[in-house]
Amino acid sequence: MAKNLLAEYIYPILAVKIYNMLYSKKKLGNEMYQNLGKLFYAVAMADHSVHMKELEKLNEVVRDHWLDVDDIEDEFGSDAAFQIQTVFDWLLEYEKDAEEIYEEFEAFYMENDVLFTPNIKQLAMSTARAIASSFAGSNKSELVLLGRLSLLFNP
Repeated sequence: MAKNLLAEYIYPILAVKIYNMLYSKKKLGNEMYQNLGKLFYAVAMADHSVHMKELEKLNEVVRDHWLDVDDIEDEFGSDAAFQIQTVFDWLLEYEKDAEEIYEEFEAFYMENDVLFTPNIKQLAMSTARAIASSFAGSNKSELVLLGRLSLLFNP
């Protein structure tokens, strides 16, 4: 009787809970990478233009560092870290406001700070710094944004 109860009721419930947990992790992981794309766009666009060197630096850092962070994939089976570039490119195409986009990243971070492990924060800061300094060094607007990010990550 107890064995039938487990097989008929408990195991399916557990399976659904595990599936939902894994789906939620994947969904939040994708959202985290999308919001990192917003952050890096805001840094590059802080001076109201994105230079080719900033875009090249972003692509290099994603390829060399972000792809190794975890094994989360997007809905197409690609590494979710590519969402960083996809969102960045979309925002660039539509010339979105850097301040507004940074505030969207900040809101996501505040609601999901547990996703941002010390390693993710460190890599996000170093990526933002690399983008900011890739074209003629960091300017004042980029430095202000980097300071805000540092305060967000280390209150």
